[in-house]
Amino acid sequence: MGHSSRVMGLLDKPMWESIGRKAWALQCCGQCGTFRYPPAPVCDDCRSFEAAWKPIGGEGTILSWVRFHKTYFDDHPAPYNCVAVRLDEGPIIVSNLVGDEPAGEWIGRRVRIEYRDAKDCALPVVRLTGKMP
Repeated sequence: MGHSSRVMGLLDKPMWESIGRKAWALQCCGQCGTFRYPPAPVCDDCRSFEAAWKPIGGEGTILSWVRFHKTYFDDHPAPYNCVAVRLDEGPIIVSNLVGDEPAGEWIGRRVRIEYRDAKDCALPVVRLTGKMP
C-alpha cells in the first residue's frame, strides 16, 4: 500500500502553502464575499473572476461522518473516521476528527481545525470544541 498524497492543481498551491503555515486560507470572492472551496477560477455564486486568499476562522459544524474499518492508505490505519464539516465561512470540507469521539450524536457538534504533521506537509484535522450547538 502507499501513503495518501495531496492533490496539487494550479489553483491549489496557495491553499496548501497556507496549510503548511498552519493558517488555512481560502479564496474569497472580491465581488460577493463568498469563500471558495475547492479553489476555483470563478465564484459559484456570482460568476466573478475576482478573488483574494483570506484566512478562515477555523471552526465549523459536523454535517456527516463515517468510520472506515478497512485500511486504504498506510497513513490512515483502520479504524478511522472521516467527517464532513461546514466551516463558519460556508464551504464544506472533509477531514478526520481527532481526540475524543462524541458521545451520542456527532451531527451538529462544533469543531475547530488543527494541523497534523504528515510525511511532507501539514494536514488539517478537526477536534471537538466542547461548545454545544
